Amino acid sequence: MFKSTPPRHAARQLAALMFGLIGVAHAAQEVGISPWGANDEIGRLNLITPASRAAIMARVSGEQVYDLAVDYFVGMPSWQEAGDPPYQMWMTHTPHGNVIADPMKVGEPMNRHVSYSGSAVSMYAHMGTHIDALNHFGLNGKIWNGYKASDHLGDRGWNVTGAEKLPPIVARGVLIDVPAAKGIAMLPDNYRVTRKDLVEALKKQAVSLQQGDVVLIRTGRMRNYDNAQAYMAKPPGLGLDAAKFLIEDGGAMVVGADNLSFETFPTEVPENYLPLHTYLLAQQGAPIIELVNLEALSRDKVYQFAFVGASLKFRGADAAPIRPIALPIR
Repeated sequence: MFKSTPPRHAARQLAALMFGLIGVAHAAQEVGISPWGANDEIGRLNLITPASRAAIMARVSGEQVYDLAVDYFVGMPSWQEAGDPPYQMWMTHTPHGNVIADPMKVGEPMNRHVSYSGSAVSMYAHMGTHIDALNHFGLNGKIWNGYKASDHLGDRGWNVTGAEKLPPIVARGVLIDVPAAKGIAMLPDNYRVTRKDLVEALKKQAVSLQQGDVVLIRTGRMRNYDNAQAYMAKPPGLGLDAAKFLIEDGGAMVVGADNLSFETFPTEVPENYLPLHTYLLAQQGAPIIELVNLEALSRDKVYQFAFVGASLKFRGADAAPIRPIALPIR
């Protein structure tokens, strides 16, 4: 599935050498060290170049734009099992309230003439359509590129690999529509997507992966987004071998999905309760995008597109909301 000028076997061997994938036993136990240098903080996002951006944008048709973000609202699906807060939005100012409270001290006539609404939000960084930074998960006290929590994590977050370091992403995007390939609307509860599932879906879609792709996996779970309990319960997700296929065989730069956990439970790896997160973020330097709305792309059978997205620059944070869009290509 990996397009390259050299023969397929040679290309895979080259990719393995480049990204430190030879020596699996070591990689399974320790964080990855960046081939982009000791100061690297963005991992595989280094694959974005002026040439790669120009190449994909030159193919944009301009006929349609797909918004891949979800709405934020009180009661939305969110991860709360570890005690993280739900999304909250409240009004700080309302037209009627300003008439009574006069917070700006402009008087009742002015407040009746000029209507003023204001609001505030409170949220966990990992909710809604968001991107995980490389400090989100680590191994043995370290994160991607060997940065130690003891050296780089303070009361105001990380001083390396924070969400503010993530550059705008402009790259080729690929949808892998697993349930559509199986002829169903949504994958079953706790279904673990396999390497075979991905290969078969790509074959049916007549799409091959390329180095530097943003690969988005559809499970169909987004159909339940307005029902938080149904959306969060027993989610399907990606298997570890499937993730390795995307990175090691396909050359993916970023991996995303339409669910929140990204991986399903129980874990495949007894000694690691979130093996996909540690594999992608800590070992491979590959950011993860979660809660991507892929329903419109699936409906219109748009499997290749220009992916454009920029996250909020939350300094030191381990994630941030992102507003991704997909632009179909010629």
